[in-house]
Amino acid sequence: MAHTITRANLDQLVSRLLSADKALIGLTEANGRYFYQRISAPQEMILDSVIKPSNSIKEFVFPRSEAICSYRHEGKNLIVMDAEEVTQEQIIFGARPCDSASLPILDKVFAWDFQDRFYQKHRERTTIVTLACTEADKHCFCTSVGLAPDTQAGSDAMLLQIEPDSFEVRIFTEKGAAVFRGHTEESDKTGKTAVPPEVRFDAKQVENYLRKHFDHPHFDHTSLRCVGCGSCTYVCPTCHCFDIVDEGGANKGKRVKNWDTCQFGMFTHHASGHNPRSDQSARQRNRVQHKFSIYPEKFGMVLCTGCGNCTRACPASLGICPVLELLDQEAKSAMN
Repeated sequence: MAHTITRANLDQLVSRLLSADKALIGLTEANGRYFYQRISAPQEMILDSVIKPSNSIKEFVFPRSEAICSYRHEGKNLIVMDAEEVTQEQIIFGARPCDSASLPILDKVFAWDFQDRFYQKHRERTTIVTLACTEADKHCFCTSVGLAPDTQAGSDAMLLQIEPDSFEVRIFTEKGAAVFRGHTEESDKTGKTAVPPEVRFDAKQVENYLRKHFDHPHFDHTSLRCVGCGSCTYVCPTCHCFDIVDEGGANKGKRVKNWDTCQFGMFTHHASGHNPRSDQSARQRNRVQHKFSIYPEKFGMVLCTGCGNCTRACPASLGICPVLELLDQEAKSAMN
């Protein structure tokens, strides 16, 4: 038997969680665009699996800007204080499966040669309730990286739409069970998912080809369309570059971790004036190599979930998938 919940009962559940001082994040609408952001009432939350959000849930475990310590001078002494730790539990409702799948990928980055306690604390206090996709658009390519419209990766529980006002509930972890315990009903109805998007490229073939063709001419060609705005990286669920800067004055201030991107010209600019990636072609090559060659070699998985956010957000309609399709075609031609 499946477990189900109506939208009315789900709204009641969200209200109870809010009254219990939980931070609730859901998909909301603002000026015709849709964003994951904190909600204060269940009515603000949109549960429509066709909508593609304009941001990623990564910002709730890896904030855009986060203080890691503060400092002040007292006479000749420098006092350094740890940043205040956020302890409030947060629950993300309606995350797309391609968003939740990014978290096991990011977990490896922030617990590799250094244990990033800031990221890890956010992850520990976060519960992810995904909403299975019922429709894919032209930018979706989750199947090309081994995922699907109902991928379980990174999710604690999943909602699958049965009717507009009812959902099947699938529980994957104790965190997910704790959210829905006592709020579902048994039913013989099950939810539906989207027809999986067609596979656009062979990720393993692209990985092997990238390792043998570092200076591929396609990067010179495709980068001509790139304006270096960094939109692709900021909306990407798995991009994780950041900078650390001191903000404040001589007497007091704070050290802050801010999002950064490899697509900015100053990202690799040395103090000497040398820049090893001085043009957009080299920067785009680095991004593709990192996601589909360097990261897989180190961690055994690609640094991409096929969400299509990069293409949707790109002012030149580029993103990463068209580049991968070109490389895949080139790899196949080389084999013939």
